[in-house]
Amino acid sequence: MSTRTTVGIAVNGVTGRMGYRQHLVRSLLAIREQGGVTRADGSVIWPELTLVGRNADKVAAIAERHGIERHTTDLDAVLADPSIDVYFDSLTTQHRLAAVTKAIAAGKHVYCEKPIATTVDEALTLARAARAAGVKNGVVQDKLFLPGLRKLKRLVDGGFFGRILSVRGEFGYWVFEGDWQSAQRPSWNYRAEDGGGMVLDMFAHWQYVLEHIFSPVKAVTAHVTTHVPERVDEQGATYKATADDAAYAIFELSDGVVAQINSSWATRVFRDELVEFHVDGTEGSAVAGLRRCRAQHRSVTPKPVWNPDIAEPNDFRAQWTEVPDNDEFDNGFKVQWESFLRHVVDDAPWNHDFLAGARGVQLAEVGLAAAEQGRRLELPELSL
Repeated sequence: MSTRTTVGIAVNGVTGRMGYRQHLVRSLLAIREQGGVTRADGSVIWPELTLVGRNADKVAAIAERHGIERHTTDLDAVLADPSIDVYFDSLTTQHRLAAVTKAIAAGKHVYCEKPIATTVDEALTLARAARAAGVKNGVVQDKLFLPGLRKLKRLVDGGFFGRILSVRGEFGYWVFEGDWQSAQRPSWNYRAEDGGGMVLDMFAHWQYVLEHIFSPVKAVTAHVTTHVPERVDEQGATYKATADDAAYAIFELSDGVVAQINSSWATRVFRDELVEFHVDGTEGSAVAGLRRCRAQHRSVTPKPVWNPDIAEPNDFRAQWTEVPDNDEFDNGFKVQWESFLRHVVDDAPWNHDFLAGARGVQLAEVGLAAAEQGRRLELPELSL
């Protein structure tokens, strides 16, 4: 029988959509179902879970549903428990600073959802506190581990594109207003006073996607708006949407690549996936979503001719080639959890610390400022 190293994990925010579906069910419980995380020597890391939440009944119901013995509403008691090694935070962004600060002070390794804070100053405060305490820390950057973007990264690393020229991203879908159909996202997402907003939510994603697959963001120009000014909450009450629900941005990357990404919760989907990135280079192009990636090399690029007087003779989509998996792709959240646990136990390489998370918050902060001022703004380098 292989040796097992137990890691106690406090999972806070498990009653929320992301905390429950992606982190508990599809990541931590899935890891337990497979027998743990395999280490280089063949032994395993076993996550021992304690569920934490503000609603005792909801947390207890989730614990009973999945056979988890330990659950509580007392975060201070959990952080004082020496059997807890890792604190995971999936609370709403505004509550994260206080909870994560407590966990760092208690000497716990910390892993949390993005964005790690609502401002750059707060994010850097957490990063510096974690460094001073000597605790390992990480932020969720799940999209890097998804099949479509992993295949896209493979093309980049293999030199498929030649010199990359541009990236065009389309993200979003119609989030129902909550009146005649219930909304797919919680109402706090559309209230700025509660930490909501498209820019704060999604620019952190675009920052790490662009940095890790292409190069860091150097400057940003953005237009930010609230297309749907009024929505209906979970109790059926109408409320004013004070947060932005769409952002149209141009990101200038450090290597000269131009990335244009539209993000909207007020758009209807006419593409294959909810997010797609179209990359053009001198030698080839590719379109990647969360799962699929298709490419077209310069040698097989057609020569279309503009002629609006006839029906288009080219089936452009049919001229692209599916990039093969060439690997088995697991849930992106689960894969990153496994990587973080190996980092905690074995000090395995890790590129997604709180400073990386602060860069995501910075892009959101500078993006909002660029929109407000109506001009291009550069991003200063962050350091601890």
